Amino acid sequence: MAAAAVAGWIWLWGWGWRCPGRSGLRGPGPGPTILLLFLLLLGPVAADITDGNSEHLKREHSLIKPYHGIGSSSTLLWDFQGSTMLTSQYVRLTPDERSKEGSIWNHLPCFLKDWEMHVHFKVHGAGKKNLHGDGIALWYTRDRLVPGPVFGSKDNFHGLAIFLDTYPNDETTERVFPYISVMVNNGSLSYDHSKDGRWTELAGCTADFRNRDHDTFLAVRYSRGRLTVMTDLEDKNEWKNCIDITGVRLPTGYYFGASAGTGDLSDNHDIISMKLFQLMVEHTPDEESIDWTKIEPSVNFLKSPKDNVDDPTGNFRSGPLTGWRVFLLLLCALLGIIVCAVVGAVVFQKRQERNKRFY
Repeated sequence: MAAAAVAGWIWLWGWGWRCPGRSGLRGPGPGPTILLLFLLLLGPVAADITDGNSEHLKREHSLIKPYHGIGSSSTLLWDFQGSTMLTSQYVRLTPDERSKEGSIWNHLPCFLKDWEMHVHFKVHGAGKKNLHGDGIALWYTRDRLVPGPVFGSKDNFHGLAIFLDTYPNDETTERVFPYISVMVNNGSLSYDHSKDGRWTELAGCTADFRNRDHDTFLAVRYSRGRLTVMTDLEDKNEWKNCIDITGVRLPTGYYFGASAGTGDLSDNHDIISMKLFQLMVEHTPDEESIDWTKIEPSVNFLKSPKDNVDDPTGNFRSGPLTGWRVFLLLLCALLGIIVCAVVGAVVFQKRQERNKRFY
């Protein structure tokens, strides 16, 4: 218990003292003080993590070499479709060819409330500069094996998507690609490729993962409403912060998957492994009494996705006023009143002085 508490405390102030399944991998250490204070204001976070022991690795939801249980009727754990090709070293979702789509999906729904997925992947191809595309999507969704326009999978999905986008479709964007973004959807939102999903993005970061000569990794952690995405792209055996969001609500009973797509431009999109770990987190009696299979995917402090049905932009961020927004508005109004009062006093004084000159 003491060791778990210490490990949980270290995780709270960093990414953890090592990466589950990769022994000896140190975390990045404490973040900036302002960020820590901001996270504390947002609410509590999970205090316990897996240390990579086999007891926490959920093999039924993991894709590990050698790739047993794929496409086999006797031990079916993963299904694949489209251009996906299975080799002894990787699962290639798309080859470096135009107009290809492929995906691989876990056959079993996941009923863990708190989990962490580590993805070993590789995106590479012959295209130079912006002559490559489109990218990989990682999914935790209600529906599986449904092809579509969103990186090879369906649009208007229910659940969570992490997009590893390599091509900027929006020429006016200030983003630097490749770019990782997160989207939560309850089926009412559509991913806008022409804007690179900007209107429905919750958060994102630039991540130079394409055509690397070394291994590249991504970690997605979900625990007690906190969604964290980390990257290990520099071959330094340490995680780098990418995305950290609180107030995320995801149901249990959804499926993990990965997909990729190419258009006029292309790349090889490979998945080497996907390892799911159970996080040992204690929940309150109220949380335990919830039927987690019936939760609607949503994000607190933002406009609900279902409220965007008639909004052509699908912009989450135009939701109702939160406490911080009200405070800022009141502060701006107060400052405006003070400025007006000062200006009015100066004008009044000038007029008084001018009137005295006529007497």
